Amino acid sequence: MATLRGLGVAAAAAGVVLAAGCAANPVSGTSDTVPPGISTQAVGKVSAAPDTATVVLAVQTQGATAEAALADNAQKATALIDSLKAKGVASKDIATSGLSVQPTYAPASQTVTGYQVTNQVTATVHDIAGAGALIDAAAAAAGDAVRVQQMSFSIGDDGALRGQARAKAVEQARTQAGQIAHAAGVELGDVRSISEVAASPPSPIPGRTMSDQAASTPVEPGTQELTVTVAVVYDID
Repeated sequence: MATLRGLGVAAAAAGVVLAAGCAANPVSGTSDTVPPGISTQAVGKVSAAPDTATVVLAVQTQGATAEAALADNAQKATALIDSLKAKGVASKDIATSGLSVQPTYAPASQTVTGYQVTNQVTATVHDIAGAGALIDAAAAAAGDAVRVQQMSFSIGDDGALRGQARAKAVEQARTQAGQIAHAAGVELGDVRSISEVAASPPSPIPGRTMSDQAASTPVEPGTQELTVTVAVVYDID
């Protein structure tokens, strides 16, 4: 009993959980003893340079009628898509990700003054070095109607890197559990359970209109940190 109390103190000090107790068996009505264990959570991190950029561009036009706004938008959006292909973006990496037709209103009333059409295109760029020139070409093709909605960077094939991060996370979890076991005066046993904690996706870079862009658009991807979090429960010997 003194040993279990020592385990509880060590767990509270280190932010981990030592679990021990009885669970009722719903079938027989008896109690099944749950052996004490050490539960810990750790994060493994690996940094690497992104090799893929996702650029969301839009063409926004206005007209007195929906038909006029659509016709103008179709012309400019086609020119934008052609400019992407001319810069080496494959057709399979270009997708229409949004299309809307909305009325516009007079500021002081609900009178319809015209219509606004927005055609959104998402392009996956595998040549990050050319992403800036691609945005410039899109601006030249669509003129003031172009919008840069957002840009994000990623690693196309991150399987090996995530494997490294997982190994680091598991190693860190065992180190933490070992420290807790040592502080509690017990021996760390085998892994009882292990699971990977789902991570939140990275936030994209906010979009800007082309009036906010420099004459030659710089694009700096920097490095991207891949993280893997694992939760591990160890037995106590």
